Amino acid sequence: MKKTVIDIHNVSKVYNPDTIPVHAVNNVHLHFEQGEFTALVGPSGSGKTTLLNIIGGLDAPTQGSVIINGTDITHLSANALIRFRLHHIGFVFQSYNLVPVLTARENVEFIMLLQGVSKAGRERRVRELMAAVGLSDKMDVRPAQLSGGQQQRVAVARALASKPQFILADEPTANLDSHSAANLLDMMAQLNRDEGMTFIFSTHDARVIERAGRVITLVDGSIASDTARVETGV
Repeated sequence: MKKTVIDIHNVSKVYNPDTIPVHAVNNVHLHFEQGEFTALVGPSGSGKTTLLNIIGGLDAPTQGSVIINGTDITHLSANALIRFRLHHIGFVFQSYNLVPVLTARENVEFIMLLQGVSKAGRERRVRELMAAVGLSDKMDVRPAQLSGGQQQRVAVARALASKPQFILADEPTANLDSHSAANLLDMMAQLNRDEGMTFIFSTHDARVIERAGRVITLVDGSIASDTARVETGV
């Protein structure tokens, strides 16, 4: 029996409550088990990115709670939340969010540096990850000299560097060609199978949706459907 690792209770998010309220997420109740490979889907404005950001502690809900491994992250201080994300959650953003003045190697290494990983450990992990994303020859190149697909692969390597329990990915394949997207999804699916890493995607991409073991559809900030499949990450 799999362990429930994320509990979302009665979560809502309202922007501009005092002027023109925008109800981005409405009374959402969800739970996720260890090792899920889940896609959050829905039209633009459906609330999927907002919900993903709330799960990751990047945005605070207007009401409700998000409990991860027994910790209610909605009640953590700002510093405690930063530490929690550092050790438990990896993020992949559509816009990459790489540090432009750092090389690919340094971008991937940065979170491990914050975690206090030894130099030898950091170097070994960077080599493994850059090889896994097919960029061993781009280690010392800065983001501006990389294609969009290459930047996204560096961003994925960075997200995986800290060996997080959860990967939250916001439209990770949106700027990738079909070949790069397939390679990226293959790598994530393998990590899901081999290491039990939990993946939650916000996506429009049919390539992600067809591989997901669970598909949660949001409409106007509410859960319209929640469909689980037998196999995950395939």
